[in-house]
Amino acid sequence: MARYTGPKVRVSRRLGTNIFENEKGRKALERRPFPPGAHGRTRRRNAGSEYLAQLQEKQKAKYIYGVLERQFRRTYDEANRLQGPTGENLLRLLEQRLDNVSYRAGWASTRPQARQFVSHGLILVNGKRVNIPSYRVRKGDIVSLSAKAQAMIVVQHNIDTLDRRVVGWLETGDGGKQVTVRDLPQREHIDVPVRESLIVELYSK
Repeated sequence: MARYTGPKVRVSRRLGTNIFENEKGRKALERRPFPPGAHGRTRRRNAGSEYLAQLQEKQKAKYIYGVLERQFRRTYDEANRLQGPTGENLLRLLEQRLDNVSYRAGWASTRPQARQFVSHGLILVNGKRVNIPSYRVRKGDIVSLSAKAQAMIVVQHNIDTLDRRVVGWLETGDGGKQVTVRDLPQREHIDVPVRESLIVELYSK
């Protein structure tokens, strides 16, 4: 699937959060905590229509999880068919993506890097190589690093240095090189800056 390759700092400033979780974006928001453009400094983030607020929340979720519109809409429709709040179901399905699990495990510094690791066949699910970032893990799955990944300096550096608490629905093992899906993620486990209720309102129109 195609992924966003445009100006990431600009997106983060427009949405008011470090969407791509990189140092460049963090520093840019500290220096210029206002939207880009000629009138960005005087524009209020909460100004605008209800529709704009709803659209921005959808954009946040899409950029954070690296999902384009068609796949995002399919995921939303699936979430809408499940029991329970549609917005929470949507975030739960996005959290179960293999690239996100690899990020949550602390093997990658960002979700885009995690997506790259999966695409390059560096991640195993139940001992088998899976190279589809959107692959959805299930309860009981064991996700681990391949032998090649374990030998990579960047992966070991991430394991050693990233100060990221593994979420409650994952359990680490094998010195941080493996995680077991203990349960499906609940809303309290999902720390993304997204107001999912606004996404539901947008698609319910």
